[in-house]
Amino acid sequence: MSSVTGVSALDSLPDDDGRPPLLGDQASTGRLGDRLFGGAATGAGVLVIALVTLVGVFLLWQAIPALANNEANFLTSREWNVSGDNPRFGIADLLWTTVLSSILAMGIAVPLGVCVALFITQYAPAWLRKPAAQLIDLLAAVPSIVYGLWGVAQFTPFIDPLQQKLQQWLGWFPLFRETSITATIFVISLVLAIMILPIVTSLSREVFAQTPAPHKEGALALGATKWEMIKTAVLPYGRPGVISAAMLALGRALGETVAVMMILSTLAVGTPFNPSIFNGGETFASRIANNASEFDSPQKAGAFIAAGLVLFILTFVVNAIARVVIERRKAFTE
Repeated sequence: MSSVTGVSALDSLPDDDGRPPLLGDQASTGRLGDRLFGGAATGAGVLVIALVTLVGVFLLWQAIPALANNEANFLTSREWNVSGDNPRFGIADLLWTTVLSSILAMGIAVPLGVCVALFITQYAPAWLRKPAAQLIDLLAAVPSIVYGLWGVAQFTPFIDPLQQKLQQWLGWFPLFRETSITATIFVISLVLAIMILPIVTSLSREVFAQTPAPHKEGALALGATKWEMIKTAVLPYGRPGVISAAMLALGRALGETVAVMMILSTLAVGTPFNPSIFNGGETFASRIANNASEFDSPQKAGAFIAAGLVLFILTFVVNAIARVVIERRKAFTE
């Protein structure tokens, strides 16, 4: 006689390995709701993959004609002249400014974010942890244009004296060479660091909070101090999560547009190359946004789309690396 759930007596017999079958396994394959939900989830995943693929194909399809007509080396040239019958354009300056500002922002935000996450999870009293976490997370809700306005009106004049001092002290090194520019890569890197700080802090906080209690208690039982416990138990456990948070933050910094466009000073055509962080320039995103009005011909639009394709590949690679690190962390914890 079947039970009230509709499972026959034969269904309740143990499997070959001696374990009784799970009712949920049978229900998941027989109920209409489960099939619909599974199909919707699968469709959503396929849709996202298809959208990313279509974006990449569209960028490549639009960029190939412009690249075929380009008379300069696209990867190494510093020229950007997309008009006329003999276009010459390259991404060397854009790539340098984009990567330099993003790496500098990450170098500031990651250590600061990790320290904030450690404070919230390990040092802060219980009544302060939730408000502090919410306050940091609020930074992610501030629109980019607000950061841009604040950077232009308040932050750039405020940070300029520090820039002048750093140029005086470290100007002998090419990366800190003196310039007369105020709105520099250094300034926008600090603003980007503030913008990506919530990403690093939030993900690092979640990872540190999941550190197994026996790991921490064991370190303390062996006579470790609070910092030694963090160094030997919390940080090693959370290292993959911190790395993935840093990579996701890097992807965010690479693609920032409005704040960079408003704050960073653009350079005149023909300006000699200067690797200094106190120089101006344009990133991929800001160059495309600044010149959106020039998309009046397939050749011009294709040149900017080619630059966008490089940015797309950069962010895709960064996020793919983050995903690999996350999967490795899952395998490690399991």
